[in-house]
Amino acid sequence: MRGGRVAVVGGSVAGCAAALAAARTGADEVVVFERAAGRLQDRGVGLALHNDRYAELEAAGHLDAGMPWVQLARRPWVVRDGERRAGREIGVLPFPFRSYNWGSLWQELRSRIPAGVDYRTGAAVGRVVPDAAGAVVCLADGSEERFDMVVGADGYRSVVRAALYPDAVARYGGYLAWRGTLPADRLPGPPEAFADRDATTVVFPGGHMIVYRIPGPGGAGTDVNWVFYATPPASAVLRFDDPAAAPGRDLTAELAAYQDALMERHFPPFWQEVVRLTDPNQAFVQPMYDMAAPHFAHGRLALVGDAASIARPHTGSGAIKALQDASVLERALAGATSWEEALQRYDAERAPVGRAVLELGRSLGRAQVQETPRWEAMDQAAVERWWQEAGGGTGFGGHALRG
Repeated sequence: MRGGRVAVVGGSVAGCAAALAAARTGADEVVVFERAAGRLQDRGVGLALHNDRYAELEAAGHLDAGMPWVQLARRPWVVRDGERRAGREIGVLPFPFRSYNWGSLWQELRSRIPAGVDYRTGAAVGRVVPDAAGAVVCLADGSEERFDMVVGADGYRSVVRAALYPDAVARYGGYLAWRGTLPADRLPGPPEAFADRDATTVVFPGGHMIVYRIPGPGGAGTDVNWVFYATPPASAVLRFDDPAAAPGRDLTAELAAYQDALMERHFPPFWQEVVRLTDPNQAFVQPMYDMAAPHFAHGRLALVGDAASIARPHTGSGAIKALQDASVLERALAGATSWEEALQRYDAERAPVGRAVLELGRSLGRAQVQETPRWEAMDQAAVERWWQEAGGGTGFGGHALRG
């Protein structure tokens, strides 16, 4: 499907990939509307891409080996055990992932967008009005523009999704992720407590923390990325429905103190220090959400990334799914003779994947946070069996692309 005007609402990872898809399939004009006026590369922390999914996305032209990355290999599971500084390892699972800095990934994708694409910052979209011939994008400043196709890459509060499915809203999953990064050269000793290629998972009743290395901002040096999952105290004030609030970020004194108390009670000393050495300005909280739109496209509107479906980070597939969505959209556009045909093909392939990843996230969340086993009683065989029963053997790290 060549020609026409295409709008992409949202200029983050999913939006950049979608804009690239539209440009490479011959759209006459591509406009990206990004509400943020600042530098997106300054946002986010670490993420990991499964080696097999990386190979697919490299072949699709979204990633390349020149981007800064760290190869990971093992996922040790660790419990507190007496005075052992780094805890006791109860089992190890394979972890064939490449880790990236979110900002560097976004910058790489942004640099791939052709110069002819109109990428507008500070351009907040208030609503999208679809009709048989396309859709009108209505901006917050009162201006309006018509397009032949609109791609919603605008995240969990997507205005494009609201135009199609107003009842498909993100639902709070019942717990939070506390997140942070620190320079690797600030790690406490001993060095053997945390091997370079490990994604160590410290487990406790009602939660866990995964820790792994990522490239530093702009590829300079190495950082340590940690994600700590637990249910917040009932007294915590969580502003999920405040449109002015970021999706998370409010690391209040109460939430910081609660995390610290959980670590004091359940963590080996080494891993407590890793978190406490983190600059508070580099820490935040992220609520867990679930959502899958009934369809990923309808008429002339398409949804990609978190606008289409949201799965909990336990799946190891958030960024992968966004890039895969864009890759499949590109293939559908290239092989179709109408907008509607292209988007029907896209929806048929990606909507089932979105639902499957959503369910995997819920299952892994129950197993690792909401209904945790007696970790201290487990050994290698028990960890492997538990992981398979939780669903980790199917779809963890993302589903393979078709064809």
